[in-house]
Amino acid sequence: MSDPIITSPANPRLKALQTLRRRRGREQAGLTLLEGYDELGLALDAGVRPRELFYCPELMLDPAAQRDVVEAARGAGASVIQLSRTAFEKVAYREGADGFLAVVPAVGTTLDGLSLPDDPFLLVAEGVEKPGNLGAMLRTADAAGVDAVIAADPVTDWGNPNVVRGSKGTVFSVPVASATTTETLDWARARGIRVVAATPDTDIAHTDADLTGPIAVAVGTEKEGLTPEVLDRADVTVRIPMVGKANSLNVATSAAIVLYEAVRQRATRV
Repeated sequence: MSDPIITSPANPRLKALQTLRRRRGREQAGLTLLEGYDELGLALDAGVRPRELFYCPELMLDPAAQRDVVEAARGAGASVIQLSRTAFEKVAYREGADGFLAVVPAVGTTLDGLSLPDDPFLLVAEGVEKPGNLGAMLRTADAAGVDAVIAADPVTDWGNPNVVRGSKGTVFSVPVASATTTETLDWARARGIRVVAATPDTDIAHTDADLTGPIAVAVGTEKEGLTPEVLDRADVTVRIPMVGKANSLNVATSAAIVLYEAVRQRATRV
C-alpha cells in the first residue's frame, strides 16, 4: 500500500506543523520538528520514536537509498506521509531541504532525570541566546564524550529547530536538561561535581587546571560571559590564552577548547 500524499500547501495538517516552529506551540504539544536525512537517521539510532514523518521524493538526494530512513521511521511507529515539492517547501524550515521532516517528542529532562556515571563530564551553557551556538556545542559534546549538557537559565529551548539543525541531530544523542542557574549549581554541589567556569578574568590557564574527575565546564554569553553567581560559586575559574585584538571567542569555540583539554587530561591520567 502506498503512503498518503499531500499536494496542497494549504492542507490543515501542514498548518499544524508550522505551529511547532514556535516555542509556545512546541511546549503546548510536547513535540518538536526534526528536519534532514542525516539528523533523522541519528535520532532513530538514538532511540527516538517519531510521531509523523513527511517526505518528498523530489527533494531527496537518492530516493532509492534513502528509503531506509522512511522504513525505519515507519517501523518505529510513525505515520508516514508523502508531500509534493510545493507542500514540503511550505513546511521546511531550513535552506537546501533534502525531503525529510519528522515530528518527534520534545527533547530534554530535569536535572534529576539525568542518568550519569560515577565520574560525570558535563557542559553547562548559561543564558546562551543563539540556538546555533547551542547546537554547535552539542556537536562538540557528542564528539568529546560529554555525558550531558545543561542549559542554565535558558533563553531558548532544546527543541528549537535551529538548535536541532545546528546540532546535526546530536540533541537527540546527548542527554540534555534545563534548570535555573541556582538549581544547577546546587545540584552539582550536592553530587560532588566541580564547576569549572570559563572566564577571561582569571590568571589560571585552562591547561593548568585539573579537569579530571567529576566536572561541569560552564560557559556564558558572548557579550556578558558567566553571571557573578557562577563565578562566585565555581570551584575553579579558567581562561583561554588570547594574544589577538579581540577580547573574546565565540562561546561554542570556547566550550570546545576547554572540553578537549579535559578530554586530553582524562585520557592521560593514571
